[in-house]
Amino acid sequence: MLAKVKSAGLFGIDGYIIDVEVDISAGFPTFDIVGLPDVAVKESKERVRSAIKNSGFEFPVRRITVNMAPADTKKEGPAYDLAIAMGILMATEQLEKPAGFDPIYIGELSLDGSIRPVAGVLPMLLSVSDREDKVVLPVENAPEACHVKGMEVYPVTSLQELVSFLRRELPLKPFDGPAGNLMDELHAPVQEDFQDVKGQEGVKRALEVAAAGGHNILMIGPPGSGKTMLARRLPSILPKLTYEEALEITKVYSAAGVLDTKDGLVKVRPFRSPHHTVSNIALVGGGRVPKPGEISLAHHGVLFLDEMPEFRKDALEVLRQPLEDGRITISRVNGTVTFPAKFMLVGSMNPCPCGYYGDPNHECTCTPPQITRYLGKISGPLLDRFDIHVEVPVISFDKLSGERKGESSGEIQKRVNRAREIQVERYRNKGIYCNAQLGSKLLDRYCRLTEKQKAMMKNAFTALNLSARAYDRILKVARTIADLEGTEHIEDHHLAEAIQYRSLDRQYWA
Repeated sequence: MLAKVKSAGLFGIDGYIIDVEVDISAGFPTFDIVGLPDVAVKESKERVRSAIKNSGFEFPVRRITVNMAPADTKKEGPAYDLAIAMGILMATEQLEKPAGFDPIYIGELSLDGSIRPVAGVLPMLLSVSDREDKVVLPVENAPEACHVKGMEVYPVTSLQELVSFLRRELPLKPFDGPAGNLMDELHAPVQEDFQDVKGQEGVKRALEVAAAGGHNILMIGPPGSGKTMLARRLPSILPKLTYEEALEITKVYSAAGVLDTKDGLVKVRPFRSPHHTVSNIALVGGGRVPKPGEISLAHHGVLFLDEMPEFRKDALEVLRQPLEDGRITISRVNGTVTFPAKFMLVGSMNPCPCGYYGDPNHECTCTPPQITRYLGKISGPLLDRFDIHVEVPVISFDKLSGERKGESSGEIQKRVNRAREIQVERYRNKGIYCNAQLGSKLLDRYCRLTEKQKAMMKNAFTALNLSARAYDRILKVARTIADLEGTEHIEDHHLAEAIQYRSLDRQYWA
């Protein structure tokens, strides 16, 4: 007998339908799976056999052939267990295929017949929702699957329960999820607040500008000045996620297998802080079967690189293209995948190996060649991709021991939200949502300078030996500062502040 059921596969963050064909014929008892299965798929033979027996059904002692089409794409993971088991039960006539009910089956089987959650459900279903409208999957995956519009989600806990549903022995009702009603929940309570940071008003201002325009920022200062503490509070002033942004982030997290299935949706902007020993593939994504890396997991959020010179130089250099394009494309023999990577890059570093170069309170013990080699780990092209450079000085004892608290993250976020609202309205239907994404044509249109301001830029360009990219980034930052003040045109003091944020690279790297 021959039975056909449907499942879904994933390549990158794009899903596709897999037709699982099960043929049972006379002959020497074998169980073969064809269609480029990986080790996890091949091992499903033992899981399926035990799950069927332990659920009270008969496993056929005959020749079993399972074909997974299309046969030229690599199948990986345990998500096809449920589809294979259903195909065997239908092929042995232990279960009739319900009329008018031909769903996608996704799920991993335990040996006792219970159904375990799998990774990648949301991107799978989003990709095939224009062709399929029903899915049977594990209960734990239902919260994320319910965010696919037009998809009827049927959660089950075991193989026996599913068969009882299909035999109409138990009622089968689609999952009633909260999709589309989560806008008020897409924001977690602030755990780390800027009001806990004493002093560093200039750095807080720079971080506010960075958050308002989506700009990359590099902080330079001695050990203990608060660089990491400040960076970890940046998400508390970023704009609230939109539902569309939350779905994009959730797709990436689901494909990477790091999604919290309890919520089914990423509700806050990501903050990723990889260790400096991270490999190139872990940072940008890849592998034999490409998976998202840290830059994609930071999509619509923050990628924080603490102590940047400690990272491998080749790992830092691979960030250059994604920072410009907002995506990373990975090519392999069996195909090419593209992961989204629109993130804010926040870096921190010491000015020298000992950390005290330029510190008035400590003597630097590094030689000039040591300082040069240390700073040389950050290349000029990568440095140019930071819109804002800011020095983080040591905090004085008076400020540290004072009772006065700084401005709260909530107050700063209100100004950031107003600036972002101006940008969203300005760039409506232009494919961008913040000033950091301005292209050359839009830059000329929205960042026009007066003759006086052009002369100011000329002096800065010559004195600081700026690149063309740095020139554009000064204009973008000036535009953001103007938006924070709610002014339509860039004024002289906006431009002066933006130029100030580009001076440190010449102070240290000159």
